[in-house]
Amino acid sequence: MTTLEIPATSLTVSDDRSPVERAVMGSVLAGHEPEMYLGFCFYRPDGGARVWHSWTRGGDVLGDQVDQLALAAGMDSADWLHIGDRHCTTSHRGRIRIEAYRLRPVLADVQAGERSPEDRRAGIRRILDCAAEQTGTTIPAGVPRWVGFGPHLLTVLNPKGIR
Repeated sequence: MTTLEIPATSLTVSDDRSPVERAVMGSVLAGHEPEMYLGFCFYRPDGGARVWHSWTRGGDVLGDQVDQLALAAGMDSADWLHIGDRHCTTSHRGRIRIEAYRLRPVLADVQAGERSPEDRRAGIRRILDCAAEQTGTTIPAGVPRWVGFGPHLLTVLNPKGIR
């Protein structure tokens, strides 16, 4: 008779959700075409959320190219919202929100000089002014800079992932 010894596996409780979140992102990314930016929002049971940025093959380079052109053209966050809305597909997996952006059409809009309508830009400014009034802070005139689709703006210049 042969006895098989299986080493004991020790499971430890951890508050680190990163491995599971990365696994979910990997499976979602595998189902998307190249040259895409995907924003993941993992909603937590305590009401908080964690945002991750990911790119399919070639998306990181194309996203940085889009951002360089947009910044050089003086585009701002209102333009980023407008163009992003035109090319975003939103889906959910349970408590996970996934925003997928095809970057070739985003690049085409930036190259064509597509801009946010003025009424939307004015609405964003009103929201910022209201937030400043409620918090007792001041916000510079206009709307904030282009937020970004590439890793340089989203992760290098914004390491805390604030969107």
